[in-house]
Amino acid sequence: MTRARSPRALPRRRALALAGGALAAPMLASGIARAANDWPTKAVRYIVVFPPGGPTDTLSRIVCHELSELTGQQFIVDNKSGSGGNVGAEAIAKSAPDGYTIGLYTIAAHAIAPTLYARLPFDAAKDFTGIAMLWSVPNLLMTRLDFPAKTLAELIEVVRANPGKYSFASSGSGTSPHLSGEIFKQLAKVNLLHVPYRGSAPAHQDLLAGQVDMMFDNIPGPLALMRGGKVKGLAVTSKERHPAVPDLPTMAELLPGFEITSWGGVCAPAGVPPAMVERLSALTKKALENNAVKEAFDKQGATRTWMSRADTEAYRAMDEKRLAPVIRASGAKVD
Repeated sequence: MTRARSPRALPRRRALALAGGALAAPMLASGIARAANDWPTKAVRYIVVFPPGGPTDTLSRIVCHELSELTGQQFIVDNKSGSGGNVGAEAIAKSAPDGYTIGLYTIAAHAIAPTLYARLPFDAAKDFTGIAMLWSVPNLLMTRLDFPAKTLAELIEVVRANPGKYSFASSGSGTSPHLSGEIFKQLAKVNLLHVPYRGSAPAHQDLLAGQVDMMFDNIPGPLALMRGGKVKGLAVTSKERHPAVPDLPTMAELLPGFEITSWGGVCAPAGVPPAMVERLSALTKKALENNAVKEAFDKQGATRTWMSRADTEAYRAMDEKRLAPVIRASGAKVD
């Protein structure tokens, strides 16, 4: 015969369970905090949203090497390219928020794409944790060596006389080099064919082979090609002339109002524990202060631009708002 359950038994068990949960909650929170403070205890995957060999890949590898030195854990670069950085950005957004998958925060995917693309597989404002800004770089306009112009003014004259004949390459639709080309077309009133690639490296190959005529790119790539005597550099897209190429004019010297500077930082998916975010933010600041990193960045023509988490996310939002009317005015759109 089954014994009847005491009417007081169940409430008492519930009370004990609730009491146990209340006691366990601080221990669980303490464990999470301790895990965050000890981070990282294993290898960290760092998603670069462009292919190997390009400027952002090179700069990311410099930073990841220093983070590995500082923590004793490997920061492993994983290149996931496509759709102007959106493929890699989606991979970051959809990864587990445990601090062991982080990646590149870029002007392309996080400030340009929300306006340029009709649809995106992520929300640039809600699906990421901006952790720190790392660098800023202007773009540089370069042409193939045998292009019939030696200056920006001559290039504009040649292209205007031959509408639709010449092409410009970019590291992908929605990247700052692509937007630079669209702004150039608008301000110079020229007709150029845009040829997007899956990153800078393959675009460089076709530029050197004469398959495309010119290209805007983050300055580290053009600098290497110019130093090797493989391309002609004509102008930079920053507000001021760049110290690495002081003889090159800015685009704005001939086309007032032309200014765009690319930037890169580090981000994680939304929901990463705040203590991990603060630790990684502090580690990136320390990495950028290293003299070897400074020298490597200087060689690439990149400016170290560390910002806190709050400032990084605010800067992204500000740049999206600033660039939106520029993108709409250029007529550029990707479905």
